[in-house]
Amino acid sequence: MRLVVTGREGQVATALALAAGRHNVEVVRLGRPELDLERLETIAPALRAARPDVVVSAAAYTAVDKAQSEPERAYQINGVAPGRLAEVAAGLGAPILHLSSDYVFDGRKPSPYVEADPTGPVTVYGASKLAGEAAVASAHPRHAILRTAWVYAPHGKNFVHTMLRLAETRDEVGVVSDQLGCPTSADDIADGVLRIAAALHADRGEPGLYHMAGGGQASWAEFAAAIFEGSQARGGPSARVKPIATADYPTPAARPANSRLDCARVEQVFGVALPPWRDGLERCLDTLLGRRS
Repeated sequence: MRLVVTGREGQVATALALAAGRHNVEVVRLGRPELDLERLETIAPALRAARPDVVVSAAAYTAVDKAQSEPERAYQINGVAPGRLAEVAAGLGAPILHLSSDYVFDGRKPSPYVEADPTGPVTVYGASKLAGEAAVASAHPRHAILRTAWVYAPHGKNFVHTMLRLAETRDEVGVVSDQLGCPTSADDIADGVLRIAAALHADRGEPGLYHMAGGGQASWAEFAAAIFEGSQARGGPSARVKPIATADYPTPAARPANSRLDCARVEQVFGVALPPWRDGLERCLDTLLGRRS
């Protein structure tokens, strides 16, 4: 299976390339200038030249706060371009897997979100991701839209790297404790994507919308505490966590208080259940800092 993924240096694209050998697939990563989501005319030639069996739409505009002041750019990359990717993939006879976000919800539900729950993004970023979901679904019947959350990896910019960097110069770090979500390893996302891609390529499973995130839940403060504990056990930087309220850490874009995703459907249909988030974090820290002493 030849899998073509958008986003040459992204967390998930990199994880897919690293996981290719374990799944006996060929992964081709496309990015600028050959494929530029802000230049729709580049999409068809790049995909056709790459000859995909399956397309993975992983590249995105992810600067949540900056999107508030760059709505047109966010919508172009997250909302319009995925629809063009899906349209071209359909013409090539290749299923498409599109990565979306927990931010399509407003965060007011008291329990984990299921796929059938009403959406209601409260940020430009979330609204642009929701637009991308609709564009993909309308352009290609053989699609899987995969909502995930709180993605981290040994590579790229993410919460794990930020916490470790802060711990190098601080004894205490204030971290929001009233937002709940599902931290998710990019490596685990890659494994799930490859299994779903193989199923759709073989005309197994059911196209549609799925939630796919790390098992369990945490607040950002709990996530940070686990990072520091694991880092300290490996001789890395550590700090105390000072739990703070969202109101004490204002940002241009509001964050959902509840980002938890119920992932039962993807397990029922594809047999994919991502490991507990703490397991993924342990593996991430092993890569960054070495195994526990």
